[in-house]
Amino acid sequence: MKLLTKDSSPLRRSTVALRAIALIALLSLGLALTLSGVALAEDWPAWRGTDQVGTSADKELISSWSPEGENLLWRQDFIGRSTPLVFNGRVFVQGRAGEGIDRREVVAAFDAESGAKLWEKEIPTYLTTVPYNRAGWPSLGADRETGYLYAQGVGGYFLCLDADGNVVWERSLLEEYGRYSGYGGRTHTPLVDEDQVIISNVNSAWGKLGRPAHRYYSFDKKTGEPRWISTPGGRPYDLNTQSNGVIAVIGGQRLYISGNADGHVYAIKARTGEKVWSFELSKRGINSTPLVVGSTVFIGHSEENIDEAVLGRTIAIDGSGTGDVTKTHELWRQNINMGFPSPGYHDGRLYVMDNSANLYALDPGTGEHFWETSIGTVGKTAAVIADGKIYATEVNGLVHILKPGATSVTVLDRDEVRMPDDDRFAEIYGSPAIAYGRIYFTSEEGVYALGKKGSAMKVSPSAPAQHAEEDRGGDKPTVIRVVPAEVRLDAGGKAAFEAWAFNEKGRKLGVVEATWSTEGIQGVLSGGTLTTAVAGSQAGEVVAKVGDLEARARVRSFAAFPVTEDFSIDGRGRSYWIGSGRYQIAELDGEKVLEKPVADSGLLRSKLFIGPADASNYTITAELRGGQTRRRKTDGGVINSGYILDLQGIDQELEIRSWTATERMRVSIDFAWDMDTWYIMKLRVDQVGEIARVRGKVWKKGEPEPSDWTITAEDPHPVKRGAPGLQAYSPASFYFDNVSITPNQ
Repeated sequence: MKLLTKDSSPLRRSTVALRAIALIALLSLGLALTLSGVALAEDWPAWRGTDQVGTSADKELISSWSPEGENLLWRQDFIGRSTPLVFNGRVFVQGRAGEGIDRREVVAAFDAESGAKLWEKEIPTYLTTVPYNRAGWPSLGADRETGYLYAQGVGGYFLCLDADGNVVWERSLLEEYGRYSGYGGRTHTPLVDEDQVIISNVNSAWGKLGRPAHRYYSFDKKTGEPRWISTPGGRPYDLNTQSNGVIAVIGGQRLYISGNADGHVYAIKARTGEKVWSFELSKRGINSTPLVVGSTVFIGHSEENIDEAVLGRTIAIDGSGTGDVTKTHELWRQNINMGFPSPGYHDGRLYVMDNSANLYALDPGTGEHFWETSIGTVGKTAAVIADGKIYATEVNGLVHILKPGATSVTVLDRDEVRMPDDDRFAEIYGSPAIAYGRIYFTSEEGVYALGKKGSAMKVSPSAPAQHAEEDRGGDKPTVIRVVPAEVRLDAGGKAAFEAWAFNEKGRKLGVVEATWSTEGIQGVLSGGTLTTAVAGSQAGEVVAKVGDLEARARVRSFAAFPVTEDFSIDGRGRSYWIGSGRYQIAELDGEKVLEKPVADSGLLRSKLFIGPADASNYTITAELRGGQTRRRKTDGGVINSGYILDLQGIDQELEIRSWTATERMRVSIDFAWDMDTWYIMKLRVDQVGEIARVRGKVWKKGEPEPSDWTITAEDPHPVKRGAPGLQAYSPASFYFDNVSITPNQ
């Protein structure tokens, strides 16, 4: 088969040949490392297995099954969309549950042997346009040291749970970091590495991180304290992508490698977030997760290529470079549309599925095809290889067991999972997980455990993932990081910072003495301990200097309620606001007000958070004024603890809602209101036992405040805390003024 290269010149051919020889040698080394790592692997503690290559060392696995009972050990009701994690004798899944007001995104645990449901935990989901049927998109992350689970919900809530489902720590990535959720629902799977958990998302935060970008965040896996924030790329093409990160040691450096929403693949130092290299692959965001064997990175996409009018590509990249390696480190390419699936590797073969569910076996050294087969029509999952067989799922409810050969593949079994009413297939978006001699997978219809009936299940933890040996590097610091990398304080609050030094290989040298200072934040700094000023809300940075090296931590400090804001300031607004890039201070009728102008590009609807994400039991009041462009009218309102009170222009309604894209927690009434007229809006949320009581009122400015609430609602799945804010849909300019936030009495 012809190898596809950028050109066919003799020099190019000789270069490819030499790289192929070197790559095969590296793959042999990588295979040895992989096999040594999975020989004892019994758990499935990450979505692509222990070594992130989609393989398991389990033996004597089944070659057939049926939903009616053959080799079906157990099945439990669950609406799943992602790959299970299996460790410590339990199966952990992320998905969705409930109908109507009870709709929710959840994490659940089942006994791996019996299937008994052990617990279920709700992931708070609010202020997102992701629809209910896309909840549960990502897989879970897990830490075998602590037994902790990590879940990033489609709405941006990030949870650390213990093995029994109790919350260890939690963060609202939307309200703290300006995470975008969009409509698509594509969400990243957390990755645990050493003492940190790494996630990524597209966001627009505050201050210097206000520019929209796809960023990577490291948190202390035990406390949730931010370690570092990395922005290696440019403006994102997409608000949502799902390329998950992998850890690899290349050239002696421990790297985190992932596709990005700006169409690039990035390698950053895993312990510091420093960019090492980039490869421009696509004119849209990357959704496929990379696979690394030795020093070779395999990844693909299904969008427009940067250098030819062909959609999609699967490539091999030499990951040993630095800087922009787009033109120098591509080893081979094939025009395979691997947009969502991720590659697998086993026994010298690379397994790739395209978006049309065609499965390919490739030579990892050259990209040459050994065979291909169709397993359906929609490919979103990643195949898993174990016991000389391939276990693969397809979106339209299909589960395949295949026997790969040298030049062909044999179908051992093909079954279809259907919905209980048998009216249609059950969607499957997750890959199988193999552990304890069993195959586990989730579907829209349930979670399944397949295996030989009567066989004993032995729970044994897997060995740690195996990587090449790291180069310890020198003792001279080349970069420092201030830890924690970002804090949120009450006015007058205190935070202690440390300066951590790292060498040229990204290895931590330890905590070092630094010279400390502040920028933009008022308070007292003693050594590395900051006490913020008692009065007012503010934001700024704590700066550490060690010789010629400098690092900064971000600080926001909020005044206690009550607070007021009349927007008598210039520019974009307050430095501590989240989402201020789409709002501006303007003059209207001789007064300074806050304007949500018509956007030049992007979304017309956006939110502005003006207070802390952990606030609760308060009331927000604001003056607001809508507008109209031809037949298009604005919407606008206020946000309180994850609930929106919204005046809707076209529908002439007043609405309370929480999960924007579903009918969960949505109450509306007819409410006639005029454009270009000032109104006053008040929204109060009270936490009352296990419910949230939400009450709102609106009246025309200059008229008496109504004694009764205009609209009320109760939520049996309460959002227990959340930032105060404003939101508007602006085909014409929408204005706010005189905002106040007061504690409930």
